[in-house]
Amino acid sequence: MTSADKRTNVREGGHSNGGGTTVKGFVRKVHSPHPSLNDSLEGEIQAFLIDEDQLHTYDDLTKVNPVTPTTVLKCLQARYRVKVFYTHAGCTLVALNPFQPIPDLYTLDVMKEYHCAPQPQEFKPHIFIVAEEAYRNVQNQLEPVNQSLVVSGESGAGKTWTSRCLMKYYATVAAASSVVNSQDTVERIERRVLDSNPIMEAFGNACTLRNNNSSRFGKYIQLQLDRRQLLVGASVQTYLLEKTRVACQPANERNFHIFYQMLKGATDEQRKEWKMPCGKHFVWLPNSEKTVEEDSFQETVEAMVHLGIKAERQRQLFRILSGILQLGNLNFSSMDESQPCDLDEQSKDFLQRAADLLCVPAEELLMSLRVRTLKAGKQSVLKPCCRAECSMRRDCLAKVIYAQLFEWLVTFINNSICADKSTWCNFIGVLDVYGFECFQINNLEQLCINYANEKLQQHFVAHYLRAQQEEYVSEGLEWSFVKYQDNQSCLDLLEGSPVSVFSLLNEESRLNRASDAKTMKVRLEKELSNNANISWDKFSKQPHFTVAHYAGQVAYQIQGMVEKNKDPVPPELIKLLQKSENSLLHHIFTDKETEIPTSKGLSKVTVVSKFKNSLESLMRILHTTTPHYTRCIKPNPDCKPLTFKKEEVIMQLEACGIVETIHISAAGFPIRIPFKGFMQRYGLIAKYSHVKSGIHSIDAGADYILRCGVENLLSVVSQHEAFDPLCKDNSGKHNSWVHCGRTKVFLTQLMLDFLEYQRKKVLCQCAFSIQCCWLRYQRRRRCARLLSATRIQAVVRSWLVRRQLQRWNRAAAVIQNTWRMWRALLKALAETELDDAKDLLEADVPQLNAIIRERGSVQLSFIQKPVSVRGWPLGLALASAPSITMSLTATGFQKMVSVMASLNLPSRRGEYKLEPNQYSQELASIRAQPKGSVKLHYRRSPLLYADRKPDMKSDMSGFNAILLEKTL
Repeated sequence: MTSADKRTNVREGGHSNGGGTTVKGFVRKVHSPHPSLNDSLEGEIQAFLIDEDQLHTYDDLTKVNPVTPTTVLKCLQARYRVKVFYTHAGCTLVALNPFQPIPDLYTLDVMKEYHCAPQPQEFKPHIFIVAEEAYRNVQNQLEPVNQSLVVSGESGAGKTWTSRCLMKYYATVAAASSVVNSQDTVERIERRVLDSNPIMEAFGNACTLRNNNSSRFGKYIQLQLDRRQLLVGASVQTYLLEKTRVACQPANERNFHIFYQMLKGATDEQRKEWKMPCGKHFVWLPNSEKTVEEDSFQETVEAMVHLGIKAERQRQLFRILSGILQLGNLNFSSMDESQPCDLDEQSKDFLQRAADLLCVPAEELLMSLRVRTLKAGKQSVLKPCCRAECSMRRDCLAKVIYAQLFEWLVTFINNSICADKSTWCNFIGVLDVYGFECFQINNLEQLCINYANEKLQQHFVAHYLRAQQEEYVSEGLEWSFVKYQDNQSCLDLLEGSPVSVFSLLNEESRLNRASDAKTMKVRLEKELSNNANISWDKFSKQPHFTVAHYAGQVAYQIQGMVEKNKDPVPPELIKLLQKSENSLLHHIFTDKETEIPTSKGLSKVTVVSKFKNSLESLMRILHTTTPHYTRCIKPNPDCKPLTFKKEEVIMQLEACGIVETIHISAAGFPIRIPFKGFMQRYGLIAKYSHVKSGIHSIDAGADYILRCGVENLLSVVSQHEAFDPLCKDNSGKHNSWVHCGRTKVFLTQLMLDFLEYQRKKVLCQCAFSIQCCWLRYQRRRRCARLLSATRIQAVVRSWLVRRQLQRWNRAAAVIQNTWRMWRALLKALAETELDDAKDLLEADVPQLNAIIRERGSVQLSFIQKPVSVRGWPLGLALASAPSITMSLTATGFQKMVSVMASLNLPSRRGEYKLEPNQYSQELASIRAQPKGSVKLHYRRSPLLYADRKPDMKSDMSGFNAILLEKTL
């Protein structure tokens, strides 16, 4: 059985009554449960482990035979040795932390390779296979459509890195849009979703003994997808920030990353503003000399800028964080613990700095730390605090500021990246919570963290180990139960009703009295002594109780647990912060209601109750989605690269039930689809198959008809020609691929892939037929439109020709008439110009100036007086006697050249005389009495065609057409 057989994709559906039916040829082969370790099994184990060189080739642990903790451990160790860190374990993915960067394993090319692969399960195991499987489930829209990726494991196992890789994968493959108008928006959302990670890690992660980047809060990130399965937004839900770390850091551990980033990455100007000079020691920043990869202040600032946090808001935020560090250096002194205390002399400077950074009066800050207000009826009584109370109030102030700042930051991120509800319809959730923890001193924080891990383990047990096996039996499958570790008794101890650890803690916290650890221990022993998961060490000096978790026993210290559960915030501190001149600090505390316990003290909400409610809300979301499990394993407790400790790994494998998971996955059916959904999706395979079947129209309410339809469909699939080669390749295991139950069809991943392949093939054939019909219709329509267009064009062309001919006829008639009129006019003008000289003498010639007369006249030989030159619109008429000598004047060079060209004068010098005329007389005609005349008729004015620069060595010409007519 290949690794593709073991991917889980659970399709939940409604149950209905009906008898079980087994399709012929599809009887399920029942695997025997995990046997006890006897001699025969030891022999099989030794035989399996002989060839150690081949152990690293088992990419799916369901192929291991026999499946025991020893064989599973050996395979994981062999794969880890050759730097293969991912292994399939049935429905889960096992991820071993290499504790060193492996850059080639998470590149963009690797993402595209898994995303574009037709069957990603055929590739090497990778976290991207889980991500792609969830993404394709959303694309296929099979119920439940929404997906959840549950990443679990111990602290330091690599959960945060795995979650970061999942988010980067979806931001890459789900944001690849080719739509131009939305590309900017997609890139902006993708960038903001990714930039939320470094900010959340800077403010919520810290360096612990087990992990340099340990999540000190839980988060569930919903990646919101639209109908095209493109990323349009995201939202972040957080759970139980470990705010006590701000004021109290365990030995050899550090505070939150953001403080060290400020200390190491700030500029000199920022240090001066934040009052954090170089070399200054802060009590709440232990191990500041240690450098980790997460101490990148510039990366955090850039992420803030991309998310839209403006520079002024960043300035206010960092000033608040610096003020919290200044509070940590405040020390109170007192001669007696029961007496009022004063501030140390060395601490007064830090008090002033803290007040300046928080923008509150120093006197009021000191007063709120040293004096508390008691209500006595309608009167208020001021009571000085002892040294321990002052330190507690100082720590409380720092914790409440940081917690509210973190909450504001999460809200701002959600407002920045969350899409409107109308724009998205499905989501893929990524759950990253704190891992199971067990330290030398464990208190309320570890109890809540381990409780969250118990809930997630119970979800896995209830959803897979228990629910699947119970469903096999209820659906009529022959099944032998595989034993597994159920942690329900541990959850009953912690949260059960009517009495549990949490109920007793809440009851003690709500009482208006001082808590006592020994009294609390007595109550726990009295009320919970019947539960086998809790025990006590009677020889221990410190009151505590030990809980047997699924991952091991953890001893919890009772001292201080009740006080932490109360989480009291003095109202004086809230009122002080509400008066702050820092707009950010004032904003986050303006709407905060002060919790003042009543006389009975029963109305206060405790830390445990809030965390329990938020975790139950998370579990409700997980139950409505399709889960995908990734088990992160920590190979060694010292975080050394490529170091594999068998004892450490085998303990984690047994705790999370990996071996039982492999057994159930190898023997079970990971995919379960109701009859109705199965027929709606795969009924078309039989409908378009050439194999005869008895499938008819399916009524959704007829269970019997639905079951018969499923049987016929499976029979058709079994007779398909493509089915036999697959059976041969899998050594006759086709009879264990599918089972028809009472209300559901149970499938292996290989059978589901085969059905999807056949469905895709049928859809392609249908699409091809539709395309052919559409293309035929388009071609016929195109031919009809072409014929119609041809006919229309012919009619239009004939009409245009007729209209053009008519226009040409009308134009020709107009031209002919105009030409006749023009010829008649020219003839009349020419005849008019040839009148006698007597007529010229008798004409009424206007009197001209002597100068004008001299320059504007022509002297003829047979007339004593000069003849005036007059302008006419057409032609020239001159005396042609060869003995004529004359003096001719004209205005302008063109006119002179025109006259010379008109008279055909020789170009030799001295034979004619030209005198400039300063007046415009528009020479065109000379009236005279010729003996023999020459008529020169010009089609247009000679002034327009004269040569502007005549050559003195050649004849002058300048007219297109000259009509000469000799008359006697």
